[in-house]
Amino acid sequence: MSARSDSASRSRTAARREPDAAFVLDVRSLGRRAGTQREVRRTLTTADRIGLDLAAIPQGAEVDLDLRLQAVSEGVLVTGSATGPVEGECSRCLESFTDEVEIQLTELFAYPDSVTEQTTEDDEVYRMLDDTIDLEPVVVDAVGLALPLQPLCTPDCAGLCPECGVRTASVGPDHAHEILDPRWAGLANFATESPGNGTPESGAAVPDSENRSAEPASNRTKEK
Repeated sequence: MSARSDSASRSRTAARREPDAAFVLDVRSLGRRAGTQREVRRTLTTADRIGLDLAAIPQGAEVDLDLRLQAVSEGVLVTGSATGPVEGECSRCLESFTDEVEIQLTELFAYPDSVTEQTTEDDEVYRMLDDTIDLEPVVVDAVGLALPLQPLCTPDCAGLCPECGVRTASVGPDHAHEILDPRWAGLANFATESPGNGTPESGAAVPDSENRSAEPASNRTKEK
């Protein structure tokens, strides 16, 4: 996971940020009466890259929020979805690709004086701050879980040729290399450097049978 994702997800106690800025929502109008609801639809621009090393929502991308805020006895329950573009690098062929990620959110933001806030650790539940809730760490955690650690440009990506390193999809299924068993490599080089021509080389020994066959017929008759 990227450094931005790690830093945002380590603590669930929100730092003070301006209401209605980026992922921060002002919930004062919701009140604390259990059952009170409000719908929020918003398109925001990310200030930082959100995601993993090989795939992430890029900095400056637009993320669409479709949320429902509901007051409950211990805080504000946030449900809904967030959708944003993804840019990544294929883990097999190293080709760049684009995609989209949609995450589902269900998270409780505890009231400052609630039993939940008083009986849980900082990293166990998200907390409200000055009647605001900051959705950024929630989105960061959810995106990190939704994106694959080893993304692919296509589900059937064949990766790179193990011999020459070219992207297999770009050269077609007929791409191949002649692979010679290294045990026979020496013989192949010898055959290439010394092609046979069917005649003995100069000075080479000639079998006795061939010498006799080359003798004149008159000599063979005399021996008889």
